[in-house]
Amino acid sequence: MSYQVLARKWRPRTFHELVGQEHVQRALVNALDQGRLHHAYLFTGTRGVGKTTLARILAKCLNCTAKGYGDEGITSTPCGQCDSCRAIDEGRFVDLIEVDAASRTKVEDTRELLDNVQYAPTQGRYKVYLIDEVHMLSTSSFNALLKTLEEPPPHVKFLLATTDPQKLPATVLSRCLQFTLKNMPPERIVTHLAKVLEAEGIGFEESALWLLGRAADGSMRDAMSLTDQAIAFGQGQVRHADVAAMLGTLDHRHVLALVEALADVDAPRLLAEIAQLAEQGPDFAAVLDDLSAVLHRLAVAQMVPAAVDNGHGDRDTVLALAARFTAEDVQLYYQIGIQGRGDMAHAPDLRTALEMTLLRMLAFRPQGVPQPAKTPLPLRGADSGGSSAAPASGADEPASPEGESAGATPRHPEPESASEPAPAISAPSPAAEAVRPPEPPPPWEEAAPEPSLDSAAQATAEPEFTAEATVAPRPEHEPEPEPLPESRFSSEPEPGPEPEPVPEPEFAHAPAPEPAFEPRAVTVLPQEYAGRAAAQTEATQTEESDLAVLDEPEPAVGAASADAPERRPAVEQAADGELLSHDRWLLGFDALGLGGLTRNLAAHCVVEADDGRRLTLRLDPSQEAMNAEIHERRVQEALAGIGIVRQLAIVPGPLPTDIETPRQRADRIAAERHAEAVAALHRDPHVRQLQETFGARLIESSVKPAEAASRA
Repeated sequence: MSYQVLARKWRPRTFHELVGQEHVQRALVNALDQGRLHHAYLFTGTRGVGKTTLARILAKCLNCTAKGYGDEGITSTPCGQCDSCRAIDEGRFVDLIEVDAASRTKVEDTRELLDNVQYAPTQGRYKVYLIDEVHMLSTSSFNALLKTLEEPPPHVKFLLATTDPQKLPATVLSRCLQFTLKNMPPERIVTHLAKVLEAEGIGFEESALWLLGRAADGSMRDAMSLTDQAIAFGQGQVRHADVAAMLGTLDHRHVLALVEALADVDAPRLLAEIAQLAEQGPDFAAVLDDLSAVLHRLAVAQMVPAAVDNGHGDRDTVLALAARFTAEDVQLYYQIGIQGRGDMAHAPDLRTALEMTLLRMLAFRPQGVPQPAKTPLPLRGADSGGSSAAPASGADEPASPEGESAGATPRHPEPESASEPAPAISAPSPAAEAVRPPEPPPPWEEAAPEPSLDSAAQATAEPEFTAEATVAPRPEHEPEPEPLPESRFSSEPEPGPEPEPVPEPEFAHAPAPEPAFEPRAVTVLPQEYAGRAAAQTEATQTEESDLAVLDEPEPAVGAASADAPERRPAVEQAADGELLSHDRWLLGFDALGLGGLTRNLAAHCVVEADDGRRLTLRLDPSQEAMNAEIHERRVQEALAGIGIVRQLAIVPGPLPTDIETPRQRADRIAAERHAEAVAALHRDPHVRQLQETFGARLIESSVKPAEAASRA
């Protein structure tokens, strides 16, 4: 007996053997069981999804004689043993007329076909006309078919199949029950192929079946045909290497290796993988397409892990890779990949274009995080506990004095090893002081040996003390000095030109009352700290939306009030000095001299606890993706620079509803000033005269307070 290919040998013969298309199977089975049969059915879908198979199964259900020859013999489970069922399976049933419309397109062929419609069936219960690729019929053929298709004899059923239903006239579509068959997903194809190969006793590798499932592109018949070819190619075995060589496709594991190199920010490994790929002579444009597809799956895995496509059988690998990228990096890499695909036409060669695209991904990766963050899956917007949500990135933040941004190299030097934890900032030990060469004591040590956050806040809010101090502010035209970590502990002032007197700031309102805590002796900041604060003040006046626009302290935050004890977090008193309260954190935030992403992160924190040795800051959950080790180290250094030496911990979590972050405080103050400016304009007699005379309208969104307008 001649060999029968797998696609024909394993063609389903009943509805229960059908793979997929459950929606069509359910409708037809219920119609057969209830006797609600239509006279014309139209099956649409791509090639190899079961259109002709469904039509033949339906023909067997209509003509099976296992339960008799009357209408009560119609069943949804044909026996497959009677003469009618065997004849239909073997293609010799007289009353099943199969017509290939692609080869019989003329109107004469259609009229010849319909001449025998009025005659009763010869062998079966119904005369079934199966017209395949019906969209190939000519317009005249459709017109000749319309009347019979609308009102056929009771013993005639029409089963139409097509891969292009858009070409069918609306008059034909309206006369048929249309069933659209879906493409087979790779998971369904792999499961069915494994079942078939096990029944055939053929060894296989599951990864090879995934290659076949992807190459079939939704067609089960194509998958069975490719499996036949793979069995012959592999001498009776279906192996991954043989299938990849037969299909000439790129091994998906190479693409995953490129993604892993991107996750590790390993440029040498990236180029080595491309060099290994080049030995196989692949289509580098297809490699970039596959890489972009993997990045898309990573983005889906970060947001909705359950929706990850398992078309390559690598769902677990994709989920693991998604946790090694930040959401921003995935979106950036995808955008660069799409743009690089369009630039390939202008590149010297495709390999160069691929290498430059991947290197561009690493070059434009934000440099604020030394190591890729571990991203919890799925990414969801956490409840901020009543606080206003802020953007996750610092794109809308004002320029910082240190010039830090999302795409700029951090000003602070990176540690030698990325795996080493950042050293804790602590006071200099006596041994270190003994090794350090002696230096002349600076003039401010006699006044105050250690600056504090209170003195920084008073120096910012009360400039008359700064004016009397012997502090050399930064000249107006002097370029901003480059801050270094060791300069925060250096006691030697930097040389500079002759200082200029600090002008007295003009307050728009009455000065705020003294803070609620007990007054202390005025402490003058060292020159480097005062210079940093002055530089920060100048830089923060460039935009209205700056986080630290705190020209005057708010009485509700810094002044004594009835609810002040309730608003402060409860902490235990330490023995080695005064603790950092949240009110002092708000007042002295500007004196920390932070900038860029670090400033934005700290601006969304509140003081949760301070025991004198360890300071815990609570971070708004909406900013959790920005939290990184380098930002904690910078905040810790900034606090140590003004005399607050602590082990710092920034913990994400819901914020108390009755406590403001520095960002919320700045936004509230800006909103209040804007409202006051709008109200003042409405009261202005000149504005009223313009409104009454010319019907003018005040655009409130363009109003800026006096301080913001002068800066602009």
